[in-house]
Amino acid sequence: MQYLVVIEEGETGFGAYVPDLPGCIAAAASREEVLALIQEAIEFHIEGMRDHGDPVPRPASTAQIVNVGAA
Repeated sequence: MQYLVVIEEGETGFGAYVPDLPGCIAAAASREEVLALIQEAIEFHIEGMRDHGDPVPRPASTAQIVNVGAA
């Protein structure tokens, strides 16, 4: 499965979250680190859901870049 991951750069590093898996987040000093951590977090999150008998949401979120002339 492929889940959309949103990556945000902050003042001290990067954060990532998965819209289709509420509570699945990661933070790190670099973009590369946060990508590795969110991959692990997704796997762990899904494993925990399965262990608890919860349904695993199918990937549904998408993203689109929009160009804006006013920016």
